[in-house]
Amino acid sequence: MSSFSVTEPSKRSKWFAGTLVILYALITMVPLAWIMLTGFKSPADAISYPPKVLFEPTLEGYVNLFTTRTRQTDEFLAANPPQTWYDRIVREYDMVIAGPSKFGERFLNSVIIGFGSTFLSIFLGTLAAYAFSRFKIPLADDLLFFILSTRMMPPIAVAIPIFLMYRQLGLSDTHLGMILLYTGVNISLAVWLLKGFIDEIPLEYEEAALIDGYTRFQAFYKVVLPQAATGIASTAIFCLIFAWNEYAFAVLLTSGTAQTAPPFIPTIIGVGGLDWPAVAAGATIFLLPVMIFTILLRKHLLRGITFGAVRK
Repeated sequence: MSSFSVTEPSKRSKWFAGTLVILYALITMVPLAWIMLTGFKSPADAISYPPKVLFEPTLEGYVNLFTTRTRQTDEFLAANPPQTWYDRIVREYDMVIAGPSKFGERFLNSVIIGFGSTFLSIFLGTLAAYAFSRFKIPLADDLLFFILSTRMMPPIAVAIPIFLMYRQLGLSDTHLGMILLYTGVNISLAVWLLKGFIDEIPLEYEEAALIDGYTRFQAFYKVVLPQAATGIASTAIFCLIFAWNEYAFAVLLTSGTAQTAPPFIPTIIGVGGLDWPAVAAGATIFLLPVMIFTILLRKHLLRGITFGAVRK
């Protein structure tokens, strides 16, 4: 008699599940691959119909993304031949490079605001989650629900009050203002996720540390934080993804100094209107930091999604 396990899936089930996963992965990767390929198309190929899958690659989109261009007279162009490969790309349209574009500044703003708000959300969220998990706080359930309710409101519902408040406080179009705003939105997610992780850490570990002479802060720093590192990493991914991709508040509250990449990329104008290769190139570059950050912490991501599903 052959052995049969009720928990071990059959070969057919494994093959079917693997096929579904591969098919789903391919479908979800098609838009990303198309955006990346569009960044290497010419403006004509980018808007051609039917869409071109096979095309002659060019770096025109990336050149237009990082530079500003201006038209010049034929005499000026003849007297100043192109010196570099990107000059030659621009000369095809009888233009010269006037200087760098604002994409680098906008991308740096996204880095500062995204990672700054993520760090602040994790710092404050860890402290609040530890307090809710380890101490008896009056009306703790009500406070947790109130914290969560701040994430239930759509941005448009609070956009005008925040705009008026920021204008009075002088926080409009500032890095500090955007970091504080994104922190206020992300902290609810951080508190709820991290509280679940800290609840899973046995209290006996801290009690043993306190008996050995540790202070409460030392027990938190040397015992709880290392045990909660997985939760902190996965929570940081979720907070960064929101702050990195946020668009509504960035459009309303920033225009120059602190403007991030999401509201800037759709405004890239080329020779004949919206420069789709440059837009695609900007979207590709904008995608890379959060993708790399997620890949580096991918081992913690699944645990962050399924925390509390299995308890001892």
